[in-house]
Amino acid sequence: MRTIALRVMQDSIEIAYSTNDNQAPYRRFVITYNPMQTIGDNLEKIKVVLAGLQIDAAILLNSLEYEFSDTIIGINHNRIDIGLAITNMLNIPVVCQRDVEEHGLAKAIKKKQRYNEWHLDYFGEYEKKRNYGQEAMLTIGNGYFGLRGAYVESRADEDNYPGTYVAGVYNQLTTKIGDHDVTNEDLVNLPNAQFLTFGVDHQTPFTINPNDIQDIYRSLDLKHGTLTTTMHIQLSTGHDLAVTTTKIANMKNWHDYAIQYTITPINFSGTLQVYSEIDGSVINGNVERYQDFDQQHLHITGMSSRDNQIYMTGETRNSHIEFAIGSSLQLLGQKKAPQLEVSNQENHVKQVMSIDVSVGHTYVFEKNVSIYTSLETHDQPLIEAAGNDISEASFNQTAKESANYWKAAWDNFDIQISTDITSQKLTRVNLFHAMVSAAAVGSGKLDASVGARGLHGEAYRGHVFWDEMFILPFYTLHYPELTKQLLMYRYRRLDAARDYAKQEHYEGAMYPWQSGQTGDEQSQFLHLNPTSHQWDPDNSRLQRHVSLAIAFNIINYTQVTGDHEFMNQYGLEMLLSIAKFWISATTFNAKEKRYSISHVMGPDEFHENYPNADEPGLTNNTYTNIMVAWLFNYLIELQPQVPKKTFAKVAETSNFDQSLFEKMTDIAHKLKLDINKNGIMAQFEGYFDLPALNFDAYRRKYGDISRIDRLLKAEGKTPDAYQVAKQADTLMAYYVLNIDEVDHILGQLGYQLPQEYLTKNIQYYLNRTTHGSTLSRIVYSVLTEMDDNMDQSWSLFSTALFSDYYDIQGGTTAEGIHLGVMGATLMIETRNYGGVDSLGRTISIHPNLPTQWSKLQFKQLIRGHWYEFEITQSQIQMTTDTDVTVNVEGQPVALKANQTKTVDY
Repeated sequence: MRTIALRVMQDSIEIAYSTNDNQAPYRRFVITYNPMQTIGDNLEKIKVVLAGLQIDAAILLNSLEYEFSDTIIGINHNRIDIGLAITNMLNIPVVCQRDVEEHGLAKAIKKKQRYNEWHLDYFGEYEKKRNYGQEAMLTIGNGYFGLRGAYVESRADEDNYPGTYVAGVYNQLTTKIGDHDVTNEDLVNLPNAQFLTFGVDHQTPFTINPNDIQDIYRSLDLKHGTLTTTMHIQLSTGHDLAVTTTKIANMKNWHDYAIQYTITPINFSGTLQVYSEIDGSVINGNVERYQDFDQQHLHITGMSSRDNQIYMTGETRNSHIEFAIGSSLQLLGQKKAPQLEVSNQENHVKQVMSIDVSVGHTYVFEKNVSIYTSLETHDQPLIEAAGNDISEASFNQTAKESANYWKAAWDNFDIQISTDITSQKLTRVNLFHAMVSAAAVGSGKLDASVGARGLHGEAYRGHVFWDEMFILPFYTLHYPELTKQLLMYRYRRLDAARDYAKQEHYEGAMYPWQSGQTGDEQSQFLHLNPTSHQWDPDNSRLQRHVSLAIAFNIINYTQVTGDHEFMNQYGLEMLLSIAKFWISATTFNAKEKRYSISHVMGPDEFHENYPNADEPGLTNNTYTNIMVAWLFNYLIELQPQVPKKTFAKVAETSNFDQSLFEKMTDIAHKLKLDINKNGIMAQFEGYFDLPALNFDAYRRKYGDISRIDRLLKAEGKTPDAYQVAKQADTLMAYYVLNIDEVDHILGQLGYQLPQEYLTKNIQYYLNRTTHGSTLSRIVYSVLTEMDDNMDQSWSLFSTALFSDYYDIQGGTTAEGIHLGVMGATLMIETRNYGGVDSLGRTISIHPNLPTQWSKLQFKQLIRGHWYEFEITQSQIQMTTDTDVTVNVEGQPVALKANQTKTVDY
């Protein structure tokens, strides 16, 4: 085993490299600290001096001893977890010498690698958006609620934001902006019931501040769903304490969560007070650019207490969604009953528990919380429901139920990656947050879908976008009932989509770009440009392609599950209504004998209209037109497969007659695309008339140009006037469908493109794309993989996988995780790199494993049967529970039930 051994000195790091299990001979290096550089920059020199050497693990020879990590060291009066830093930098496990001596090198490395692959850890106290981002990444929840991973002792300020969100709880408020009344609907930040802190001898309660905190370590255990925060505290009075907080969301009874609060007085005896609150004074304050709007969403209607329990009731101000929150506080394992006082202040209900403490003894407190709303609870008073829960709840029971859930969940959907610790950890982070965002919706008792930022923050106001298209395919392969319920959210808003179409002078159903409580359009008309601090017009509602994403989700669900009953009862009506909208959106040019679609935007978002145009929107967006043709083809093929009476009934309900089928067929063969003589497809008609932009000049001027739209507008220019894109647009259809399907549609439309046209199009648009959306790298990673450019695909995929962990957009993770990207990375791993395509009648397997991975393992539920795959660089092992034939590299392979089949490729 190839190792490096590190000894951290006062002004340097000594490194010994060995190719023989840390045995001689050694190659030795010394890195001298530069006090003018940051710790991170100094540590980066490790990577530089070791360049070209193959390393399997690192051994830290002189780490400090802490209960939360064995790789803490001190550098220039600062403590850091050098193990976390080196693992992130070199993608290797870092073990301490003590563990090697106790267990041996191989076992110590295996143990640490396993830990790294199942934990998301942060050491140290961070501030502002960086800490906000870590709170989002450490969010726990269950799809009913999301509880940001804030310190329980914190209140909302510029460094901390302890938000709580319940799926579907929206409220609208109107604010005067200039001469306009602007109405926004937000996912509401509910009262903060996770608040806990302590005080010593009735002095001022502890607050989060760097003066009192010596060390702080946060660890999200992905395997069991627990978030643990460990703090070493020295108060200004000299009192030393160790405080450990563990939070768990109940994955079975999804109204509840539990907190264990453990305090050890290190150097004193006396009295200790623990303060527990439900704070109803909270606002929606997570997103800085929304602060000009009214964010006071709550009206508190009552506060009460009994025994060791406190309650708060209220409602949202305009949507009048009622809620009740109850919490209990108790001290465990002590014979003497503590003193407990309760007080009510304006929109606060508070408990104070006081006990006598002795030096060195550990005291364990427990807080159980229950949340109910009128959206899902109709059969009993909300406060009664909450009271019943917390009367029976305990931390241990919640932990047990959560552990049972996660054990079954990981068996269902875990993706195992060999020889890549970082990809493995971040893959599991994404899997974890996929369920935090949605799990409870699968119960069928919630009317909600997944917001683009999960239940993790307030960006995009918690709205539902086309991002569903990037996460629902994952749910479908593991929890099809969850996908079904998320699609039912759209079905229940079908009438609202019809009303929206009618309002905009279309027919059929036009789903909104941003959807919330009722399914009406929630896109803003004005958007604050944080660069210019000016309010710019926002035409993003013209992204009508969201309806095509919904259509894709319906079709994908039906094809993967075989749930034709859903299609007949719900899906077909949505598809026909969406198709009717698109028919009504077309116009026919008799001279060209082509149909056009105008007044739309593509996924790009930088282009909202033509320069100097009187009307917003673009004409013949390539992605939109290809997907419309695809939808029409699907419905034409579907009609004879549906029972005639069923189809007739749904068609009648949708007001979709045979003449529309005939017109749909005609449109599917005559939609117009703009393609130049080199086979480059224009993003929209007239795109080639726009000038190119000097990207290098803007990079020299601004550095980060990912949001060049804001930079251009701040300069008095507009991105509408240039060939520049925020994200993948023209080639999006290749991500959603596949090359053969898109080529078929192009041919059907009468367009013949030259050989290697896709390669040329990919590079053409990559050169014009700033990746201002995290989804952009997802799409281009798939496109470049399709084009056999694995180096570029891997680079784009890796950046997307890291995007929330490193908050590569400079603070956006602070406002919530990017759920679409998280879901899409999982699909790239299994569908593109693993090569398993379940959309056809026969499962197709065509692996294209990155060289960084030696093995990939996962299972999927396809048409009611479980399939397990183990894929290496040269072999595929497959096991399923039924007799079936699959295609491997284009060749049929017969599988027998419960027998593993190995195929070389």
